[in-house]
Amino acid sequence: MPQVTVLIPCKDERANIAACIRSVQPIAAEILVADSGSTDGTLDVVRHLGGCRIIEREFIGYADFKNWAIPQAAHPWVLVVDADERVTPELADEIQGLLAAEPQHDTYELRRQNFFLGRPIRHCGWNNSYIRRLFRRDVCRYRMCRVHEELDVAPQRVGRLQSMLLHFTCTDYSDFVQKQVKYSQLAAEDRFEKGKHAGYLTTLLHGPLRFLQLYLLRGGILDGFAGLVLCATLSYYAFLKDARLWALHRAACGENPSDLNASRTDSAASAGDEHDRRRTAA
Repeated sequence: MPQVTVLIPCKDERANIAACIRSVQPIAAEILVADSGSTDGTLDVVRHLGGCRIIEREFIGYADFKNWAIPQAAHPWVLVVDADERVTPELADEIQGLLAAEPQHDTYELRRQNFFLGRPIRHCGWNNSYIRRLFRRDVCRYRMCRVHEELDVAPQRVGRLQSMLLHFTCTDYSDFVQKQVKYSQLAAEDRFEKGKHAGYLTTLLHGPLRFLQLYLLRGGILDGFAGLVLCATLSYYAFLKDARLWALHRAACGENPSDLNASRTDSAASAGDEHDRRRTAA
């Protein structure tokens, strides 16, 4: 049976890394921890647990970092698990059964159960979400982008598993909001490079329409207060992406407000100098 390297990309995940490693031990012939500069003692925890191989490199981008780590896996199949995710026993059994039966696809999507502030989210567009995480080491790589990277695999080469991967997205709301702010900038930069623009109506309506879609059409209201907070935050993320894209275009056209303010300050200073010179001459 082909063996699996579990790849765990991480940075400053001391609170999560031990539980993540323990959850993957039943399936992993190798646990490869790829760290991008942790300073909170994450790697001390990894070394204390034992049984893991550590590789380290500076972080440039999510896809770039994973594509660097994948070829270093010792086994022909790779399972990528983030530090805030947990492999369930059912998923481990399903993967073992799949590999024993000679897989027909190059990559497999896993069904992910998301948690928000400790509560399972069953709606909000997060229910029954699938993500490509199990793949052949020598065939698959991530499509280059700054955020929301995905394996670049033809659809006919993608299979699907049914057991759950648990994802504890948020245990601290402030951290979650900061992530949305960070991701919105990265997403805006990706869109800017593709020549996308944010129109006035799009920016005005994107956030509210996204909230209505997630909260009403996709049942976020059924997730109670957690659903309300989550849908509102994700709609804010949608607005931020458009606002940041607009700001990038302004900066590219030399219309950055800070530049304009500096220009006005320089003009005022020049006018004051000219006034002083005239008074001295008089």
